[in-house]
This record gives sequence, C-alpha cells and structure tokens, in this order.
Amino acid sequence: MKGFTREETRFSLCGLNCALCSMHLGGYCPGCGGGAGNQSCTIARCSLEHGGVQFCWECPEYPCSRYDGFDDGDSFVPHRNRQQDVAQAREVGLETYLVRLEEKRAILDELLAGYNDRRRKTLFHAAVYLLPLEDLRSVMAALTSRPELAEQSIKERALAAVELLQGAADRRGVSLKLNKKPRKG
Repeated sequence: MKGFTREETRFSLCGLNCALCSMHLGGYCPGCGGGAGNQSCTIARCSLEHGGVQFCWECPEYPCSRYDGFDDGDSFVPHRNRQQDVAQAREVGLETYLVRLEEKRAILDELLAGYNDRRRKTLFHAAVYLLPLEDLRSVMAALTSRPELAEQSIKERALAAVELLQGAADRRGVSLKLNKKPRKG
C-alpha cells in the first residue's frame, strides 16, 4: 500500500505473529511492513487513517468493528490466540515479547529442518503458534534426548515430533487444526 511502512514486521498491526507465518517465512508476504503483499489489508489502511499507529491497540478506537468475527476463523496462522498475544505483548513489553517470539521461531526452524516429512509444515506452524513456549521447550528437549531419532527416517522423526506436539496440545485442550472462516450470509 502506497505510503504505508512499519519497522516491526514480526508482530502485525492486529496482533498476529507474522514471524511464525508460513507465508511470511516463505517470502510471499512482507507482513504488514508495507510493500508488495499487503495492499488489500484494511487494517493497514486504517492505520494510515489513524496517524500510522504501529499496533491497533494504540488506537483509541480499539477494538473496533473491524475485529467483529476476526478471530472466528484462521488465515495462514491461527487467530484464536491473537487477543491473548496482544495482552501478553502489552503486559511484558514488546521487546520481551519479541524475544520469546524469536525463540518460538528458532524452534519452528528446527522442526522444519529436522522433522518435516513435507506433510507436517502446517501442523508445525500451528503448534509453535498455539502452544506456550515452555511446552515447546519440553517437546524439543524430549526430541533431543532421543539420539536414536537421528538414525531414523524423516518420516519416523516427523511422527515422533507430531506425537509429542499433539500430546502437549491435548494436555492443554488445544486443537492444532486451522479453523475455516465461517461463510457470510
């Protein structure tokens, strides 16, 4: 969108974690940092109309009608933690939140590099996005503590990672499936 730029592209205007998004990581979307890929973002347009706020929560009108139903379905990333993530970023401060987000990103990179059998990418993205950092650390420690996995096929390594991630999700009552947006009308 012409005239729209942001310095922080890891955490979006609306509170989604772009640093964990498959579209952002694949180079298909710049996040809401401006440039190609976000021209149709109504929230970016709204930011410009409201003086270029860096995060929607800085706007006196937040939450506004643009957020009606926003979290009911997912895009390339789950939306159901968005409000919780915004609250956490505000509580601990953006820099601390981004440090934690970068740790999650490193875990995602490790899962994709060592455990992805080309069928688990969406599940790994969703798990890292939705599970608390302490659960992800435990999963990675459990995988690291199994040196025999290094000798196994990628399919077997992927199954081991999925089993641990799904177990952590089940204990938290978290679904790792993306929710489709409800149909309008």
